[in-house]
Amino acid sequence: MQFETKVAILVLEDLAVWQKLNVTAFLATGIAAAAPEAMGEPYEDAAGRQHARLLGQPMLVFAADTAGLLRAWRQGIERNLTRAAYVRPMFATGHDAANREVFRAEPAEAPDLVGLALRGPRKDVDKATKGLKLHP
Repeated sequence: MQFETKVAILVLEDLAVWQKLNVTAFLATGIAAAAPEAMGEPYEDAAGRQHARLLGQPMLVFAADTAGLLRAWRQGIERNLTRAAYVRPMFATGHDAANREVFRAEPAEAPDLVGLALRGPRKDVDKATKGLKLHP
């Protein structure tokens, strides 16, 4: 099945594994919240128990260096893609309000990104992630 939109999650390649997983999880929830129309139906197991809905399309996870993250950041803004961002100072906070505070304090044109998620038209997301490799 070909989707009109694409979801890409970019993670700084030199983070610790736990940080990569943490960043990826947070960014995926940001995209899901921003695109409720992309959510699938609830899952039901063989016993009839209900389970949470998942995003109804694949998410590609890319490894990126700082330059790649900033290039994708700028492309995402220029192309008006849905964006979710995670900056390095967020690792030192303990709650959502503090995360928003440290994010707002980052330089608008060059935040200290460790992760970025993008969603939008396939060709625009492809342009934003051009040259990046899927995470191993």
